[in-house]
Amino acid sequence: MGGVAVAAAAVLALAGCAGSSGGSGASGSQGPRELTVWLMNGSAPTALTDALHKEFSDGHPGVTVKYEVQQWNGIQDKLTTALAGNDAPDVIEIGNTQAPKFAAEGVLTDLSADEQALNGGQWLSSLKASGQWDGKQYAIPFYAANREVLYRKDMFEQAGITAPPTSRQQWLDAIAKLQAKFGSDPDFQALYLPGQNWYALLSFIYDEGGDIAKQDGTKFTASLDTPEVQKAAEFYKQLVEVSKTKAPKDADEQTPEQAGIFGGGKVAMMIGLPWEVATAAKSNPELTKLTSGFPIPSKDAGKSAPVFQGGSNLAVPATAKDQDLAKDYLKLMTSAKYQSEFAKAGMIPGTSTDVSALEADPVNAAMAQASKSGKSVPATPGWAAIEAGQNPLKDMLTAYLTGAKDFATAAGDANAALNKAFAG
Repeated sequence: MGGVAVAAAAVLALAGCAGSSGGSGASGSQGPRELTVWLMNGSAPTALTDALHKEFSDGHPGVTVKYEVQQWNGIQDKLTTALAGNDAPDVIEIGNTQAPKFAAEGVLTDLSADEQALNGGQWLSSLKASGQWDGKQYAIPFYAANREVLYRKDMFEQAGITAPPTSRQQWLDAIAKLQAKFGSDPDFQALYLPGQNWYALLSFIYDEGGDIAKQDGTKFTASLDTPEVQKAAEFYKQLVEVSKTKAPKDADEQTPEQAGIFGGGKVAMMIGLPWEVATAAKSNPELTKLTSGFPIPSKDAGKSAPVFQGGSNLAVPATAKDQDLAKDYLKLMTSAKYQSEFAKAGMIPGTSTDVSALEADPVNAAMAQASKSGKSVPATPGWAAIEAGQNPLKDMLTAYLTGAKDFATAAGDANAALNKAFAG
């Protein structure tokens, strides 16, 4: 989840997997058994799951995998109901921003003792953190993605920009050159940046050394009213102004869909996910070869800004009928053999550091580079409600960018809304 899952559903197309059995052998009671697995639509296509389930069944005689693909729309309520009863699935996928809610409710199995067996040494740190609650590990990384700056190589070349920016100042300089070259066209936008792209704001906040909230044990307190967050908001506003973006200040990157705007051919850059290139190219196939990407630049020259890492985790419900069998399934799914298929599909593997398949493509390579400093949102149960409703960060940005509120007032109001959600 966290901005990744819905888009992932539209793009993932993994190659089939084959090879020797990676199962750890049958566990629990013997005889015919059934393992129920819920994965989300788009997370792992049929080619991968068919191969994995065959290998798992071959390694566990008498076991049938009952595989059910779930839809993201309404999944939180469906999981809440299933996990509260005695007929829960044995393995589930949950968005990384949902994981703390279910962990705190005590409906997930503690997997802390299984970390080493589940390839824990290579877990993506941001997803690992999102699966923790009160010092224990209740969900493990599955896959992830993060945002980058997608740009038109041909426009950069025509504007005399010889290399992608590697600092905020170079980014601003590039915008100035693009405006000088193409600005006479009233429809041109150097950077399409809507007023509520809070994912981009998070990168600027992290880069300034700030955060959304401070943590004390299992308690979180919003921390948007800080100099670091103010500097991040000011840079966001500067980007909006110097790029002369025509994006609405009261909507996010999906309203309207920014990939469609980029596909119109009058935009040089947008901050987005790698697969948005394919969406943009539906209206202009040439964009696939004309577009590349670079990590969101840091204020410190030569560095990239930390990024919000969205993605999914895997977990075993506390009421799963055969937890040992479920853990065997996790061992296979998190093995390098299957995790490598996510990299081939343009996703960041959750339990493997091998991103060589991503590095072969410039757009995916930028995401892989930025993922090394990825972070997740506060690991609090309250974040699930924030994601399901109107994110206070969006309201803060719109109020500040439109001048409806000064920064201190906008940040104070957002803090109050966040703290209410955290307490709930």
